[in-house]
Amino acid sequence: MIEAYFLQIETSLQSFPNIRFVSLTKKIYNTTQGYISVSIIFENNHRLDFIEVKNTDVKAKIKYRYHYMDEHQVMIFRYDNAPHHTEIKTFPHHKHEIEGVKASPEPTLDDVLLEIAQKQRDLSSL
Repeated sequence: MIEAYFLQIETSLQSFPNIRFVSLTKKIYNTTQGYISVSIIFENNHRLDFIEVKNTDVKAKIKYRYHYMDEHQVMIFRYDNAPHHTEIKTFPHHKHEIEGVKASPEPTLDDVLLEIAQKQRDLSSL
């Protein structure tokens, strides 16, 4: 079950265009629980580092962080569920942007990759 979940992540990454480099580490704790850490360098030298701690018996991730940066390693956005913004309506889920922290539901990797693709399209049209 956790292996199938990790395979789904790997498939999403393989189908995403503009990826130059991927470093992936996974730890399988048992048949339903595991940890995955991924670092991606895109063709424009932007970077996405993310981790997920997952139990496939429950829908929500136990822990996650998707940290997207520009070519100078400056944050563009970060989604996470660290329990440090209790004032946010979607606590513990939230999104860090340059302008500040905002409410956000728990994203999927595909959500994050689609947002990155849109940002990359916007940059290339300038």
